[in-house]
Amino acid sequence: MVTVIIGVIAGVIFASLVAALVVRGGKKKAARILPPEERRSPDDLRLKLGEEAQPADGSAQALLEASDSITVDVEQAEKPRIALEEPEPTAGRLVRLRSRLARSNSAVGKGLLSLLSRDKLDEDTWEEIEEVLLTSDLGIGPTQELVEALRTRTRVLGTRSPEELRALLKEELLKLVDPSLDRTVRSLREDGEGPAVVLVAGVNGVGKTTTTGKLARVLIADGRSVVLGAADTFRAAAADQLETWGDRVGATTVRGAEGADPASVAFEAVRRAKELGVDTALIDTAGRLHTKTGLMDELGKVKRVVEKQGPVDEVLLVLDATTGQNGLVQARVFREVVDITGIALTKLDGTAKGGIVVAVQRELGVPVKLVGLGEGADDLAPFDPAAFVDALVGG
Repeated sequence: MVTVIIGVIAGVIFASLVAALVVRGGKKKAARILPPEERRSPDDLRLKLGEEAQPADGSAQALLEASDSITVDVEQAEKPRIALEEPEPTAGRLVRLRSRLARSNSAVGKGLLSLLSRDKLDEDTWEEIEEVLLTSDLGIGPTQELVEALRTRTRVLGTRSPEELRALLKEELLKLVDPSLDRTVRSLREDGEGPAVVLVAGVNGVGKTTTTGKLARVLIADGRSVVLGAADTFRAAAADQLETWGDRVGATTVRGAEGADPASVAFEAVRRAKELGVDTALIDTAGRLHTKTGLMDELGKVKRVVEKQGPVDEVLLVLDATTGQNGLVQARVFREVVDITGIALTKLDGTAKGGIVVAVQRELGVPVKLVGLGEGADDLAPFDPAAFVDALVGG
């Protein structure tokens, strides 16, 4: 009897479970079958992906392209916008910054004036004058020339008032700096055929990438349009740094992946500059040790590859003014690899050795075209010989 009761109960439970499963399956099936008017069409899917992509043949490839275009738009929208800045005018920048130069270099001018003002200019005094000039990194040749000129002029002058001596010293120093040199950064093609190409070179740590960014501001302040080429692919964050400089003044930056071939990035930057019709392609080359032959050869390769699209108009070598004679060693090696056309001296406000201006010009036979006199965005100035000598001598 008990066995019969248990069998009945089990049968009832089994029947209930089967019924529940049938009902649930029916509900799911009903949920999947929608009336025709409520069903989604392929057009609805295309509208979700983007209104621009509406392929007539409904191909999967067209839908994929639509999806890709939306992805690009999202990335561009997420890129933070940087407010554009208006660089300071370049005219008179060195005059504005001369106080910084005078603070570090005035000892040279004051020392010379003090020695020249002595009642008796004997050999010991002239040796002291020569020592002051040599310690300012003027170089042996220019120092001897200046001492000889001062000997002759003071002998003819006779009486030597402070004003006469200051004027005499300014005149002779200005001759050494050579105001006749063309210090224009060639950033505009006279024939209008394509953008002018400016390469910026230098060893690691001299402020090369920063100088490139500041030079972009100088050019834009002078009315040029610029494309920046981030060809320093060997240093982490160099491309980011340069792109930030460009974004601040509205300049396009062409960059590659970290470790990419610098020559290919430089080539693409020039191509992009041509495409956009800008005035100047300004390329930051990879910082390198002047003692590494392979790296120096890479710089030569960058120049050769870029020249496949047209001539390089300017090669600026960035030197740290505080390195003194070591900077001259660097300059010699770079000159052997590429034709240097101008010098950008950084940190000139941080050294009492302003004579490096004359020394490096004599060494390379090219002019100093730009000087850095601070860490501000507009503290790179076109070099003005007269303002420089005024800052050295004072008065």
